Amino acid sequence: MNLEVINTNNAPAAIGPYSQAIKAGNLLFISGQVPIVPETGLVVEGGIKEQTTQSLKNLQAILKEAGADFSNVVKSTVFIKDMNEFNDINAIYADFFGDHKPARACVEVARLPKDVKVEIELIVAL
Repeated sequence: MNLEVINTNNAPAAIGPYSQAIKAGNLLFISGQVPIVPETGLVVEGGIKEQTTQSLKNLQAILKEAGADFSNVVKSTVFIKDMNEFNDINAIYADFFGDHKPARACVEVARLPKDVKVEIELIVAL
């Protein structure tokens, strides 16, 4: 199978030994995106709403680089620091996805990179 690395400067550079996304056939696997502002390399200021928005903007930039958008997403996984913030995360998530409702898992975790509150990964059909 032919694998293609997808990378854009409009999303944060990988902070470890991984790629922003890998295209495998007609599938795109996007690595978990944390709320880092690509231009500064810093975590976005604010709380869970701002962090969720930035994570989704980073995903949107990678989707665009691959010629896709949120309507192509078939599965997402949302990792959150505090399940009590689920409703705020869900509201921002719904704004980005609109009427499209891909399969999803949401998991509360003990800790995320850079001590952020949210990380989101996607599987996309191209």
